[in-house]
Parts: sequence; structure tokens; C-alpha cells
Amino acid sequence: MDNEENKPDQDQAVITRIQAFAKETKADSNPDELEHLKKLIKRNVPFTLRGYFMAYLLRQLMNGGSRFDRRGQRPQRGEKPQRAPRPQTPENQEASAGTDAPTEQAPAESKPVHEQKPLPEGAKTLYLNIGKMKRLYVKELCQIIQDQIGVTRDDIYAVRIHDKYSFVSMSQENCDKAIEKMNGMDIKGRTITVTYSNKE
Repeated sequence: MDNEENKPDQDQAVITRIQAFAKETKADSNPDELEHLKKLIKRNVPFTLRGYFMAYLLRQLMNGGSRFDRRGQRPQRGEKPQRAPRPQTPENQEASAGTDAPTEQAPAESKPVHEQKPLPEGAKTLYLNIGKMKRLYVKELCQIIQDQIGVTRDDIYAVRIHDKYSFVSMSQENCDKAIEKMNGMDIKGRTITVTYSNKE
């Protein structure tokens, strides 16, 4: 009976996780990588199995991936998953120097693929009414901006693309140029609006 009573709570916890993952997917800063992974899944997982495949991945993620070791092999019953040896660095060697017994190092914290760099002083942010739903990606938008206003990739400080809109951060001078040259431009069949963002 306890299991049946706890089931709604467990389901709600899973629903909360699913909604959080869905939000993170929408705001992901590397949609090109997601697109590539999606294609790999399409090629290698039959259509009728994809729902179960997603459910299996969710279960693995929520269980911390403990059912498989790092080589993707299922450990034998009673056998602990093997950990990949940590590479020796000068910092590691200093930490373990002077101890006879081997000490297990804490795993290094994983870093996000793209770290958000602080914007330079005086940087401004533009709002564009086009996003991922029109299959617009960071690399492509950067190239369009470079071609239109004659800047380099380094002049574009940050680009964030959401489902229906995007944000681009540059110097005020380059933002003014982008508004002048790109406002009303057609990108992927959509007439875009380019204005200063009110979310700065």
C-alpha cells in the first residue's frame, strides 16, 4: 500500500524534473550540438522505439547513470562500476605527496560547454524577433551580422537564441549599425525587427 500511496509523489517529482529539462533544452546555448545529437538518434533509434529510448535515458539520468560504467558496459552482478583513472597533474601530485596510502580524489566539477563571459563595459544588447523555430542558429546569425555591418566574430560579445527571439550583445556603435542595416531585413522568410533589448 505504501508504494501505491507514494506513487503520485514520485510521479510529481519526475514531472518536475521533465519540465526542468524541457526548460533547459529551450534555453540551451549550443543548439547546433543538440541538432547533431538529434540526427544521430534519428539515424540509430527506430521511430517506434524513440519514446522508450527517451524514457530509458531519463531513468539513467535520474539514477546517476549507475547502471553502466564509463565504457558503456553493464557491470556484472556484485561488481562495482570501474572509474577511469584520474590523469596526473602537478596539482594532483602535490596533493598526494607525503601520503603512503592512496587517497581517492574527488571528481572534478563538470564545466558547462559554453561559459557566459562578462560583457565589456559599455556593451549593449539587441533584441531580434527570430529564433530557433525558424531554424536560426548562433553560427548562422553571427555570420549574417558580420556580413551586414562589416564586423568580425570578436566584435560580437554574446548571442543567445531562444525559440522565437534572440539577443545579441555588441558595442553601442555596432548595435546602432545593426539596427540601421538589419531592421526590416528578411531572414529565413521572416521580416525581422531589431531593437535595443529592454531586459538589460
